[in-house]
Amino acid sequence: MGDESKGESQSQSQSLLNKKSILYGRSKSHAYDELRVFRRWLKWMCVDQSDTLSTVLSWFVFIVFAIVVPCLSHFLLACADCDANHDRPYDNVVQLSLSGVAALSFICLTGFVKKFGLRRFLFLDKLCDESETVRKCYMEELNRSLKILFIFVLPCFAAESIYKIWWYSSGGTQIPFLGNVIVSDIVACLLELGSWLYRTTVFFLVCVLFRLICYLQILRLRDFAQIFHIDSDVETVLREHLRIRRHLRIISHRFRRFILLALVFVTASQFASLLMTTRSTADLHIYKSGELALCSLSLLAGLLILLRSAVRITHKAQAVTCLAAKWHVCATIDSFEAVEGETPPISQIASNQVFPVTSEGSSDADDVGDEEDELDNTKFVHSYAYSTISFQKRQALVTYFEHNRAGITLYGFMLDRSYLHTIFGMELALVLWLLGKTVASIA
Repeated sequence: MGDESKGESQSQSQSLLNKKSILYGRSKSHAYDELRVFRRWLKWMCVDQSDTLSTVLSWFVFIVFAIVVPCLSHFLLACADCDANHDRPYDNVVQLSLSGVAALSFICLTGFVKKFGLRRFLFLDKLCDESETVRKCYMEELNRSLKILFIFVLPCFAAESIYKIWWYSSGGTQIPFLGNVIVSDIVACLLELGSWLYRTTVFFLVCVLFRLICYLQILRLRDFAQIFHIDSDVETVLREHLRIRRHLRIISHRFRRFILLALVFVTASQFASLLMTTRSTADLHIYKSGELALCSLSLLAGLLILLRSAVRITHKAQAVTCLAAKWHVCATIDSFEAVEGETPPISQIASNQVFPVTSEGSSDADDVGDEEDELDNTKFVHSYAYSTISFQKRQALVTYFEHNRAGITLYGFMLDRSYLHTIFGMELALVLWLLGKTVASIA
């Protein structure tokens, strides 16, 4: 008997180990998975660190384009004795700002991939527990995320290319470090453009990945809203909400340093630009401050992606409270109607005459557009199975939602719309003032 029990325990432990290996194997990255196109683009952007060779290449490209080339550009190609159109008095702010956010993004992205792996970092290992709709929509958004990245990067890069080509072709520098002035200018121009493209791409990449992960949580919340339309008990609703809160807490913990430091870098860059451009000797000609304005637009666009994604997921997560309250009210109304019978009371008839009930498919729904979804809408919750849940349980669930608001937090502070009003006001005032000075200098 002892040998049989010992053998059973060994077989059970072996089965548990096999299950764990299967689960861990789901999180591993391999070349022929749904991330193969995404990995190919990461390799082209030189941020892939799946093996030793890719890691060495990634760090080498980062050091060259984020540190070496900006230093050479500022100290060797600044051309202090150039004419008024080719002088670059704000080049130090531009180089420090772009290199700072690029270093922050690269270090954070390297830490994420090394610690969690790309599949686990993008929550692809958790998709097996989601519905088919969530998996399909998330994979479509994953494939579309690179297009969104290029939508933000390419216009800035095109504007920077026009400026650099003009600067070098019109004789901005005369340093023949390769023996020939024309060849030296072409190489220097390509290195500077490559540095600008690399630094902005790395920064926007982390911002777009954060937006992608937040979009997955929105899909989960929309799928969670369907629970209130089916015969679900309170325990099922509570377990699902706790799972979503756990994922939001994980995202907040992973990205809180990056969001906070990105906000500090962008704010410091804007204040430095403000201090330099408000001097009495400052020359705000478009040829001099245009690159600074382009840098500010790039940084603010990336920060806008981060904050908008965080605020959006927080708003959707807190909309669950309104949905649960509406669900509770509709269920309570239907329960009373079921008890009182089919004949409506006189007070209800009078109220219907004063406030006529319109159909949900009326023309008012067309005016709303895409503002309403499964979480946030003005439609009644059809209650055909609420008799299985008591009033006390529904009230307890609504009270739980009211006192346990979910969302993206930044060291305990909820990133909602009210908290970001001051931040947006400061940043927008700075960039609009800078653009106003730059555009006014054209006239």
